[in-house]
Amino acid sequence: MVRHWYDPHSFPEVLKRSVSVFNLGIVILTALFVFSEFRFDWCERLLGAYLLAGNDERQEKGAIWEAGKESLDAYKSLSGIINRRENTQKTIREADSFTGLVNGIAPEEWVTIEKDEFLRLFKTLPSSSARNIIDPVRLIWLLKADRVDRVFCEGAPDEVQVYFIDSQNRVVHRIDLNRQNLSELEAAPIPKDGSLEQLESFLGRIYPADRFFKAAFQLPNEMITDLILDPDLILEQKGIIRRVGISNQAENGMIRLGFELQDQGRTKILFVQAREWAVWQLGLILKGEIQ
Repeated sequence: MVRHWYDPHSFPEVLKRSVSVFNLGIVILTALFVFSEFRFDWCERLLGAYLLAGNDERQEKGAIWEAGKESLDAYKSLSGIINRRENTQKTIREADSFTGLVNGIAPEEWVTIEKDEFLRLFKTLPSSSARNIIDPVRLIWLLKADRVDRVFCEGAPDEVQVYFIDSQNRVVHRIDLNRQNLSELEAAPIPKDGSLEQLESFLGRIYPADRFFKAAFQLPNEMITDLILDPDLILEQKGIIRRVGISNQAENGMIRLGFELQDQGRTKILFVQAREWAVWQLGLILKGEIQ
């Protein structure tokens, strides 16, 4: 057997080298390392911190991760629905007009309103505009005849559906409100400068004020109400009515009337809507076909 010059020559030399300071230091450090790991779990903590730091960069997959992701998405979606609902309810509570109510309900949102609150907001509309939305008698039946329990409003892109619901969650009546048309209805008509002769749709159907009103007084009382839906709009105007024109165009069962007013040398026209059947009867009287 070949012996190297640095090999120990006796057992005492082997033992002396085995228990050297260097070897004992390695044994002690190894023991401390093992003991500290069992005591403090610092290897697991260090590994966990490393994995957490690079978590976003690793591809996530697996049944557990998918289930967790679906739960998180569902929680976020539910939180969003609750927040939108709370915001909608706040908007409705702060609304001071019917248009504010409708515009406060975004598409795919809904809100339940008490009957009295709905009526309060609905009464902010001009009388003529309110009649275009729902007949007053029907509204009385829905809100005051113990037929409806609550009002449910649901938003859509261009409109809001209003459902009158009874105590058994059945729909008693439904109204579809176009957002743009409602904004136009709520705005009170403003007189425009000009005369009726300048408007082609009124030519041949322009009458002196006295003749128009004398013919109107020959109508039944309930029909006169349909002829001038909102008298306050006309009474609030300054000036004297000289002539009244009847448009030859009908839209959604309504015909436009033009009241020509004179105010301090200024001629202006106020346009209002009248129900088609009342205007048709008035036209027969003006033509002399009905005495």
